[in-house]
Amino acid sequence: MRSAVKIVRIVLAAGAVLTLMALIGARAQAGDVSSQRDQEHVLRLYNTHTGERLEIVFRRGEQYIPDALAKLDYFLRDHNTGDVRHFDPRLYDILADLTASVGHPDGEIDIVCGYRTPSTNESLRTHTTGVAKNSLHIQAEAIDLRMPGVNTLTLRRAALALRRGGVGYYPHSDFIHVDTGRVRQWCFDCPANLITGD
Repeated sequence: MRSAVKIVRIVLAAGAVLTLMALIGARAQAGDVSSQRDQEHVLRLYNTHTGERLEIVFRRGEQYIPDALAKLDYFLRDHNTGDVRHFDPRLYDILADLTASVGHPDGEIDIVCGYRTPSTNESLRTHTTGVAKNSLHIQAEAIDLRMPGVNTLTLRRAALALRRGGVGYYPHSDFIHVDTGRVRQWCFDCPANLITGD
């Protein structure tokens, strides 16, 4: 009789331990999902034309933050006219992923060009080379950038590896272009080996 009671106690204790382990495992899994859902996506930006800086959480988990998007739209305004246009928020994901892929997830990005009005774009086309007539900057779907401390060719290669849109490389001006258009690449005034992405 004593051995039967002992066996029942052991079985009950083992059952309690297994139940406790299952609860801990479920809570840990729920915590992982919750932490992914609540993960903050941050950008640190410097506008080379206005001298403004912005550090902002633009997305939590899968949800973009409307107020943050409005601040980013203003930050990336046409610096010649002050006109603002709503940007494709997937561009911000590309920027965040780009900083992480070059090993600087908290790195600051120098913004060379964000939104351009059609008139600003036409003026640039008239006075410089390498400006597309129907640039995605006019649609607020493109950004030209560089990162202090990161070689621009390295940045270009990382952007190409993301395969999330167009990537242009302007080595003489020391910046790259990223956009949310179709996947493609170009290199302005480059040696032949860089034109193909090598």
